[in-house]
Amino acid sequence: MAAAADGHGGGGGLDPLHQFEIYPILSINIGGYDVSFTNSSLWMVIAAVVAYLIISRGVGAGSLVPTRMQVVAETLYSTVANMVRDNVGDAGKKYFPFVFTLFMFVLFGNLLGMIPYSFTFTSHLAVTFAMAATIFVTITIIGIMRHGLHFFSLFFPAGAPLATAPILIPIEIISYLSRPVSLSVRLFANMMVGHTLLKVLGSFAVMMGAAGILPLGLLVGITALEFLVAALQAYVFTILTCIYLHDAIHLH
Repeated sequence: MAAAADGHGGGGGLDPLHQFEIYPILSINIGGYDVSFTNSSLWMVIAAVVAYLIISRGVGAGSLVPTRMQVVAETLYSTVANMVRDNVGDAGKKYFPFVFTLFMFVLFGNLLGMIPYSFTFTSHLAVTFAMAATIFVTITIIGIMRHGLHFFSLFFPAGAPLATAPILIPIEIISYLSRPVSLSVRLFANMMVGHTLLKVLGSFAVMMGAAGILPLGLLVGITALEFLVAALQAYVFTILTCIYLHDAIHLH
C-alpha cells in the first residue's frame, strides 16, 4: 500500500480516496490491542520534529540582523501570542505554550501533507477529533478548577430571565458539547475535500494528455489555494481554541 496525500497521484490508480489509507509501518500488538506505528504516526512525528527545528533554529540564531529562519520563527510566535492576547487576555499567557504547540502541530501537519507522496494526518476525523476532545476536556478542567461550581453558570447567560432557564440551559449545554465535533469536522473536512479535489484534477490532466492543459491550470491554482487553506485552517483551529479558553476563564 502507498499513501499520497498530495493530490497529484500515487498508489491506488484513479481512486481519490486511496491517499487517505492508513497502513502499519511497524506492527505492534500489546495485550490484543493493535498499537502499530503507522504512516499517520510517522508524519505526526515528522511534523513535530520540523516545527521544533524551525523554532529552535530561529530562536538559537539570535542575530542582530534576523536570518530567514529567525523571521519565520518570530512571525509564528508573534501570530499566536497576539491571538492569545486578543482573545483570552492577560490570563491566557500561562496557556500560551499549549496553544502555540497546538498551532504548530496542526500547521505543519497541513503543510507537510502538500508534499507529493506524504500523508495528511489532519485529513482523518479520528485524529482531529482526538485533538478537539483533548482541548475540550482540558479547557473544561481549567474552567472548573478556576471557578468551581460557578463554572456551570456558563450554561445560563447572565441577565437572562429565570423563566427562560428550561430552554436556554439545554441549548447552551448542547452548544458546549458540540464544540469538539464542530472543531474536528471543520479541519478534517477542509483538508480531505481539498486533497480529493487535487487528486481528481490531477487524474483528469493525466488521462486527457495534451488536452489536459485546462485541468492542469486549475490544478496549479487550486494547489496554491490549498496551501492557503492549510495555513488558514490551522489559524481557525487555534483561534477557536482561544475563544473556548476565554469562555472557561472569563465565563460570560
